[in-house]
Amino acid sequence: MLSLDILVWKEVFDGAGKSQMKILFFDVGQGDSIFIESMDGTQVLIDGGPPNMILPNLAAAMSYFDKHIDVVVLTHPHADHVSGLLEVLRRYEVGVVIESGVQYHTAEAQEFRKLLEEKKVKTVFIGKLVDLSFYNSATLKFLHPDRSYAGAVLKNVHDAAVVSELEFEGRKILFMADAEKKLEQKLVDARAVGDVDVLKAGHHGSKTSSQTFFLRAVKPEYAVISLGARNRYGHPHPDILSRLASVGAKIFRTDIDGTIKLEINNGQLKFSEEK
Repeated sequence: MLSLDILVWKEVFDGAGKSQMKILFFDVGQGDSIFIESMDGTQVLIDGGPPNMILPNLAAAMSYFDKHIDVVVLTHPHADHVSGLLEVLRRYEVGVVIESGVQYHTAEAQEFRKLLEEKKVKTVFIGKLVDLSFYNSATLKFLHPDRSYAGAVLKNVHDAAVVSELEFEGRKILFMADAEKKLEQKLVDARAVGDVDVLKAGHHGSKTSSQTFFLRAVKPEYAVISLGARNRYGHPHPDILSRLASVGAKIFRTDIDGTIKLEINNGQLKFSEEK
């Protein structure tokens, strides 16, 4: 297991009133975008959602004068995850981008690669299990992929999705991207996942994800589903809501609750909704 020593540390002038760890599940409509910020100012952005949604969310979450994001994670290059990152790369200085390297021949995915080259952004292709350590022993563990997909063309890019788990103060938050049944089975079989406190449910609540065997393995106390209101996919599928309820998970939904804020202080979880 390797450790990524890639963070640009920021000086914190006033920590009073700040959470030790803040996770914002942004309301970006039908897509995913998650913002993590620790008390020392370290910031990680996982996905950027669809077009024209991420910048207002970041403006509300970050200081007006803060134009730097330490780490950007692209879980996979579908438009509802990568499009907003184009806007981020144009407006912010990014310390490092972490992704699987899987190829996807769409205009958005190609523009993403072009911007990385033009701006000379350091890029890490996850090809083995890696830990990203930062504030007060916080660890973002990359659980998948466990082999290189750099340059690969797959029939289903979800199979190369970057899955990660934030561990802090004894709490675990699992970010499943758009992982589907095949990847869930792989993670369970490898014992890469276990009990978690919070599950960011895979694939916007699609019936292809959050299988019963997987939920029984991770036993989330809370689940967050990121999706758009009146989306054409029928997300979240009623079966998913039933499965989550069956394992006792309290469900938050960005289409109903807006941006969902999770704060961790001294091992205690606090959820709030920012409509």
